[in-house]
Amino acid sequence: MIEGAGDRFVVIVDESKLVPRLGCTGAVPVEVIPFGAPHTLGLIRKVFDGVPGFHARLRTVPAANGEDSDAPFLTDNGNYIVEMFFEDGIRGDLLDISDRLLRITGVIEHGMFLGMATTVIVANKDGTVTVINKKK
Repeated sequence: MIEGAGDRFVVIVDESKLVPRLGCTGAVPVEVIPFGAPHTLGLIRKVFDGVPGFHARLRTVPAANGEDSDAPFLTDNGNYIVEMFFEDGIRGDLLDISDRLLRITGVIEHGMFLGMATTVIVANKDGTVTVINKKK
């Protein structure tokens, strides 16, 4: 929502956030509505059926005292997060993959953030700064 309200979207990160391929260093989150979340998780898995090293799971929080199992993590809006893991990152057309995920009933948004930043400012370990501007 914030990105859509402005003319520019500047992202500031340290160099650890630069990766050779999206999804190769950690989970890619997908926000889903709680109603039918297991079904939605199954549909997300179908998008990546046959992709070596892919798995997805519902993000959970540790069980509270007296509870038998972990509970689903809730976003500020009361939704669940599906975590997608890729052994070697996401391969293929990211825009197509984004579209396929967003067309799944129950998916609200994903954490791929494709094409949003107009400028990325990277703080390097050696104290230098790299500025990357989006090509027009």
